[in-house]
Amino acid sequence: MTLLLVVLAGALGCVLRYWGEYLVRRRHPTRRPWATVAANVIGTGIAGWVAYRLVNATDAHVRSIILTGFCGGLTTFSSAFAIPAILQREHHIGYSITLVLATPILCALAFVVGMSLAH
Repeated sequence: MTLLLVVLAGALGCVLRYWGEYLVRRRHPTRRPWATVAANVIGTGIAGWVAYRLVNATDAHVRSIILTGFCGGLTTFSSAFAIPAILQREHHIGYSITLVLATPILCALAFVVGMSLAH
């Protein structure tokens, strides 16, 4: 049962990421991956909250559903590093470097904020 719930939560996270990218690109047609960065930051913030808040209060199944399923489906470090490579090939070196440097920093900060909100 846990496996099925992890799959469903992952699908939900993935659909939300796609929907966010769709809405951003629809309103602001650009090759800059603002929605991908936002999904990674939000997902990492949720992971920080869950990792801190639910560590003792909930069993491992619920944490797996939220962390592995939902947060895993929402976040995408494969896209976070593939998109800068594409931008670099299209001669957008500044945006490429900014994304490679900013994404882990923003995600680390979001994780800390998520932990802080769990208090």
